[in-house]
Amino acid sequence: MNTKTPFITTDFRKALGSFATGVTIVTTLAEDGQRVGVTANSFSSVSLEPALVLWSLKKNSPSMDAFDHSARFAINVLTLTQTDLSKRFASPIPDKFNTVAYSDGIAGIPLIDNCAACFQCKTYQRIEAGDHILYLGEVEAYAYQDLATLMFCKGKYMKGDELVMV
Repeated sequence: MNTKTPFITTDFRKALGSFATGVTIVTTLAEDGQRVGVTANSFSSVSLEPALVLWSLKKNSPSMDAFDHSARFAINVLTLTQTDLSKRFASPIPDKFNTVAYSDGIAGIPLIDNCAACFQCKTYQRIEAGDHILYLGEVEAYAYQDLATLMFCKGKYMKGDELVMV
């Protein structure tokens, strides 16, 4: 294994990219009622009792105010066929929900249609951690389907539909 010194941020990011993750879109409502969503691969389960999940958002994100002022958010786990949505919600376009099929969840939080899973959460805790904010959410409702999930590794999308027994 190649050990890098000195510590180089861009290289560290490449090393982190070695870990395959699922791809999600986290949604909420801004104070003015505008729908807000961001692509995130930082989603993780935390606890079964109580049912807690987490995700993180960079502090300088244009969506930070909306997530900070909302008491709820939804995590939409994308399917293999939703790469275009991942790219859309990762972009700086103003109305990310234009032409996107969604329904209203608890308190009107937008839920993206046809996802592999969706977790509707109330904000349980907000934690400052370096250049990011960690959002812990208590899951109030969830739904899932047996669909191939979108994965991300080494800067590329990959499919996550084959289970291998080892």
